[in-house]
Amino acid sequence: MKIALDIVAGLLALAALASAVGKLKKTPDVVKTLTSVGVTPQQIPLLAGVEILGALGLAVGIWSKPLAVAASIGFVAYFLGAVASHVRAKGKFSELIAPGALMLLAVATVILELHR
Repeated sequence: MKIALDIVAGLLALAALASAVGKLKKTPDVVKTLTSVGVTPQQIPLLAGVEILGALGLAVGIWSKPLAVAASIGFVAYFLGAVASHVRAKGKFSELIAPGALMLLAVATVILELHR
């Protein structure tokens, strides 16, 4: 179970960091997608910061179960919000795949963290 947790949490942390880098670099596709769902340019670095802090929470959570659980629950909420934003904006289905997959990965992380 520990190996599965390490893999799933590691994938979630790496994906969140990659997402944060795209936001901080202001990658045109990322900015276009975010603004299409109502995110202002001023909010983009804040979202990147949340992802970085969540990834750090998962990493430090190796030694602190409560921190890891909190970080993974935070990611569930974050990516649920992303999915809801895309649905509300009536975005393309293809734009739901990444946040939806990351939300499911976060749910799996919460479950595994609670059972470690």
